[in-house]
Amino acid sequence: MTSLFKTLPIIPFLLIALIFPLSNAARFEIRNNCGYTVWGAAVPGGGRRLNRGETWTINVSPGTKGARIWARTNCNFDGAGRGSCQTGDCGRVLECKAYGQPPNTLAEYALNQFNNLDFFDISLVDGFNVPMEFSPTSDRCSRGIRCTADINGQCPRELKAPGGCNNPCTVFKTDQYCCNSGNCGPTNFSKYFKDRCPDAYSYPKDDQTSTFTCPGGTNYKVVFCP
Repeated sequence: MTSLFKTLPIIPFLLIALIFPLSNAARFEIRNNCGYTVWGAAVPGGGRRLNRGETWTINVSPGTKGARIWARTNCNFDGAGRGSCQTGDCGRVLECKAYGQPPNTLAEYALNQFNNLDFFDISLVDGFNVPMEFSPTSDRCSRGIRCTADINGQCPRELKAPGGCNNPCTVFKTDQYCCNSGNCGPTNFSKYFKDRCPDAYSYPKDDQTSTFTCPGGTNYKVVFCP
């Protein structure tokens, strides 16, 4: 008997292999509503220049964890995608492979984890550079989160940075602020962030009020300057 795999063309199998993972992927629509250009960044996903009103869509495989989306500001890249950014720089390249440099507002997520739930948050543990919304776009989940306060304008003097507001761990590098021992609590500086963005992580152990879930298979949007 002739093998089925010998009689059928190879190309359809390749297409199926490429299309099938995407059918189970989560779609993230990243939009720049700021009145200025930002350079979107995503790990996984890479990077993209986003002028005002532009969007960028990425598809992320189920099971992905430790993922981040953020905005970079005041960037300059050459035709080969080499350059740098004032905030959120990811190794002086347009297409990010590594996390960004503080200060940067972070959208963090892990897909299809415990009980097939997605876990997502906005984190200020690396500081703040642009306001952000992180919300599901699927009907099966409706709870979105935002951080839109004027954190840069009101930033404490000790935490001020060009283009943003640092988290105290970045500045002081002590266990009190960085939680290296796993034993830290809120501080006056973390309270500054929490008072202005109650849904966002203000220090590394700020889990109870800052982590949100949706069923696996949900799609999302991340909006800069919502």
